[in-house]
Amino acid sequence: MKTTPEHDERIAKMTFASVYPHYVTKVEGKGRTKEELHQVIKWLTGFDDRKLQELIDEKATFETFFKKAKLNARAHLITGVICGYRIEEIENPLTRQARYLDKLVDELAKGRKMEKILR
Repeated sequence: MKTTPEHDERIAKMTFASVYPHYVTKVEGKGRTKEELHQVIKWLTGFDDRKLQELIDEKATFETFFKKAKLNARAHLITGVICGYRIEEIENPLTRQARYLDKLVDELAKGRKMEKILR
């Protein structure tokens, strides 16, 4: 499924701070921890807890969030369907990166082993 320019723009302008509490709720509701969530985010972006909190406090958009990130060289190995989109077919780089994060959070919540999530 191809994303639309409007969809890509909506992702770019969404703040990480608005989505982060949902990530926490999702993983904790499935018996995982906030620390594990942070481990997954750090693997993908390179952000430590302090930098993550800074980005939340400044209400960084996903566009800013991923511009500041040092994406893991193995991120391209994140494949599959999330939110109705096949990740490897998403053309817009920012939207693909946001879906990488969604997919990792989803795998964490589903109980996948950390060594599999962190490819």
